[in-house]
Amino acid sequence: MTQHAEAAYDFHHLDHVKEQSKSGKTLWIVLLLTLFFTIVEIVGGLLSHSLALLSDSAHMISDVVALGLSMTAIYLARRRPNSRYTFGYLRFEIIASFLNGLALCVIAVGIFIEGIQRLIHPVDVKFGLMIVIASIGFLVNLTLTIVLSRSNKEEENLNVKSALWHFIGDLLSSVGVIAAAVIIYFTGLLFVDPVISMIIGGIIFTGGAKILKESTAILMEKVPESFDLEEIRGELRKVEGVEDVHEMHLWAISTDHYSLTAHMFIREDIQPFCIILAANEMLKEKYGISHATLQMEHATIHPHGEYGRQFLLHRQEKHS
Repeated sequence: MTQHAEAAYDFHHLDHVKEQSKSGKTLWIVLLLTLFFTIVEIVGGLLSHSLALLSDSAHMISDVVALGLSMTAIYLARRRPNSRYTFGYLRFEIIASFLNGLALCVIAVGIFIEGIQRLIHPVDVKFGLMIVIASIGFLVNLTLTIVLSRSNKEEENLNVKSALWHFIGDLLSSVGVIAAAVIIYFTGLLFVDPVISMIIGGIIFTGGAKILKESTAILMEKVPESFDLEEIRGELRKVEGVEDVHEMHLWAISTDHYSLTAHMFIREDIQPFCIILAANEMLKEKYGISHATLQMEHATIHPHGEYGRQFLLHRQEKHS
């Protein structure tokens, strides 16, 4: 093995990389179709004077940006860890999701503000062009939503999930535009266009807020919802030789890459290597956690202040 190859393995025995070939191909197809239809909708919205159509095209622009971020995240996730980024580049997936969620919320607020202005100052809408472009948009968005939904099921990814929420919003926008066009045609009530736009904006904001919440939780290194930290602590205590588990942390690097660290007081009569092996096997088999750092400690050698004194006192009482 060359010196360069040896150095590459100094950082981790587990590569923090994420191969997402299916997601990558899917996003490329979706990106190109979205870019094409975004141009069509912008032109159609300007010509028809429809706020609902323009709000949908604004959302489509955010989709193009979101998909670009998603593609960047998938590319970076394939890069291996190095001496500067020892966890690799997986976290960019979450940063991209955060930015996508933020974009959804900002666009929703913009749609709502414009909707209020249109209610105060109504604008004539050209029904024919509006309904044609909205119908095409509905078919395009329905197709892309189905494609992304299937991709998300095959390769779980918060990044793809955030892109999916963009297209769910687009699909609802298309339905709203069609509904607005039909109502305006039969009733002549121009206020329907901004009202439906504002309803669509509320739905978009809800999706964006959900993505923001999930991505922020990961960036703040919150314990993932699928894990119960106290339950895992209890299982580690059951490992033969473990007397106490403390200084325990569990967080997600990306949507399905987890890391755990813990300090454990152990019995002096059991080989620490055996305890580490048993604990790691339990974590991998029961919880799917394959990246754990476990520090073996003796309470008399590694003091932990009042916590350590209370532990030693409890152990003395237990054996007296």
